[in-house]
Amino acid sequence: MNPQMMNQLRKMQQEMAKAQEDIAGNSVEGSAGGGMVTVSMSGDFRVTKVAIKPDAVDPADVETLEDLIVAAFNDARGKAEAYAAQRMGSVTGGLKIPGM
Repeated sequence: MNPQMMNQLRKMQQEMAKAQEDIAGNSVEGSAGGGMVTVSMSGDFRVTKVAIKPDAVDPADVETLEDLIVAAFNDARGKAEAYAAQRMGSVTGGLKIPGM
């Protein structure tokens, strides 16, 4: 491999490491039920906060609250995945790299 190609690979590795840091440091929020339940999540899929409005809590209907939590989590995860794909795509130029 020629030195120029090695330098390009090194630069891409550095940019990918920076992108992964940015992704992990990013925060997204998903919601369900018109904002009755919100889930905050880091870019690396760690839930950092769950907020439930009092109106969402009905002791006679716990199942609906459970469904709202699941929906809010899935909304947040979808946003985190979209951000990660966009951020990594800016580094790889749209190349599909296994494991990324």
